[in-house]
Amino acid sequence: MSQPLRLGIAGLGTVGSGLVNLLRAHGERMALGTGRPLVVAGVNALNRTKKRAASIDAFKWFDDPILLARDPSIDVFIELIGGDEGPAKQAVEAALGAGKHVVTANKALLARHGVQLAKLAERHGVSLNFEAAVAGGIPVIKALRESLASNQIRRVYGILNGTCNYILTKMQEEHRAFDDVLKEAQDKGFAEADPTFDIGGFDTAHKLTLLTSLAFGTQVAFDEIDIEGIQGIRQADIEAADDLGYRIKLLGVALRTESGIEQRVHPAMVPQKSSIAEVSGVTNCVAIDGDFVGNLLLIGPGAGANATASAVMSDILDVARGGLPRPFIVPAEKLAPYTRAKLGQHQGAYYVRLSVFDRPGAMAGIAGRMGERSVSLESIVQRRPKGAQIGINARLEPGAPTPVILITHETTEEAIRGALEAIKSDGNVSESPQMIRIEPL
Repeated sequence: MSQPLRLGIAGLGTVGSGLVNLLRAHGERMALGTGRPLVVAGVNALNRTKKRAASIDAFKWFDDPILLARDPSIDVFIELIGGDEGPAKQAVEAALGAGKHVVTANKALLARHGVQLAKLAERHGVSLNFEAAVAGGIPVIKALRESLASNQIRRVYGILNGTCNYILTKMQEEHRAFDDVLKEAQDKGFAEADPTFDIGGFDTAHKLTLLTSLAFGTQVAFDEIDIEGIQGIRQADIEAADDLGYRIKLLGVALRTESGIEQRVHPAMVPQKSSIAEVSGVTNCVAIDGDFVGNLLLIGPGAGANATASAVMSDILDVARGGLPRPFIVPAEKLAPYTRAKLGQHQGAYYVRLSVFDRPGAMAGIAGRMGERSVSLESIVQRRPKGAQIGINARLEPGAPTPVILITHETTEEAIRGALEAIKSDGNVSESPQMIRIEPL
């Protein structure tokens, strides 16, 4: 066999511990496959004595990840610290600058500094691999870098955050309120104590910007994504979607248009009979539309110790085999400047939920505002409170707000948002309108 491939692991949390356990379980078999033994030459974490899911007693300890990154005893620096600045960024830069290969699961770091780090890796002739940064155990980065490199990608989209998918699935299947399911997700460890990063759509956006760059050969452009989370989704929306033949999912969508690249993260109604509607719980999926291969859908675990460690290991094995793929397929210097599609030009049908005061002229005013912006309505449904539907407290207070569901024909986002702003300002609704895109897929 060839000389061992010496690994330095910075970050020994869920994924780092999973990686150590994977090495112990399958190290010999992987060495036979690559012709190089894989050995841990050093580790780093915030707390040396913390109880972990994997023993690290046999490994050399480094107090500083930057010292580990530069140490001559390692060949590959594995960054599992997290964060888009600070020690993670400094250690990765140090490793690349010292001629070390880097494997990272850090989507936030790459979404902010991916092009800069890719240039550094290419300058020093080393790898910057990040399979685990998007969709956990789903091999979507390799699919775009290698298997689909001959295709012109037209669109890439998917469910990229397991926390949001878990919440929306539970709301739909168990008819529970958003806040109730969110608390359960936190109790089970699926959501952080501060869940904003997940439910606000930012985690999905970090992942989407990497897929966009790989798919379209553009510079990473996180700040150009339109981001909307699931905080505003209510049980009324879940029930209405079900009645209309849809499921609500948080999607990340990127596609090439005549005016530029469109990147967006938002809740969407997808047809119940579509494959993506069946993706439930914490599972992720990524759909890719290529000109020669057609439509592909990759489904699998989007997080967790084992799935993410598996993705990290796949990148390590590439280094062991001697592969040196460019981080974003084309040379980083050749990545095209990102050109954002014209704002508001996305076309499609929309679901709108309004809480309309029950008074003369209210609905006529709403219809008029829609008509002013050429928004054509396919249907209008008044959804009385459930208690009223079954005869409990059926008599509503005069003038009390009533839920009204509107489904539009295809229109532009600019038009529908303008109409809703006007409706809100007219004072005929008791709260901000809820708008959800309908994605035909």
